[in-house]
Amino acid sequence: PMAGLNLEEVEDMARFILEINENPRWGVTCVLVEHDMGVVMDLSHRVAVLNFGSKIAEGPPEEIQRDPVVIQAYLGEEEAAYATRR
Repeated sequence: PMAGLNLEEVEDMARFILEINENPRWGVTCVLVEHDMGVVMDLSHRVAVLNFGSKIAEGPPEEIQRDPVVIQAYLGEEEAAYATRR
C-alpha cells in the first residue's frame, strides 16, 4: 500500500496499520503485501518471503534479514553482481 506515497504519507499509513493491528478491540491480524522492506521490517511480527511465487523463508523480521536464501534471492551473490558490471 506504500507505492507512490511520499515519506509523510508512508508514516501515516504505517501508523494506521499499526493502530489496527495492535488494538485488541479490533481482534484482527493484518496481512501486508509490500515491497518496501523497511516498512515490512518495522511493521511485521512475522514475515513470509516469496521468490517467483514460492515461499523461501518465514519468521521474525530479524531472522529474515539474516537468512542466506533470502539474501541470495534478493541481492544475488557478490561474484555474480560484479560479473554483470564488467
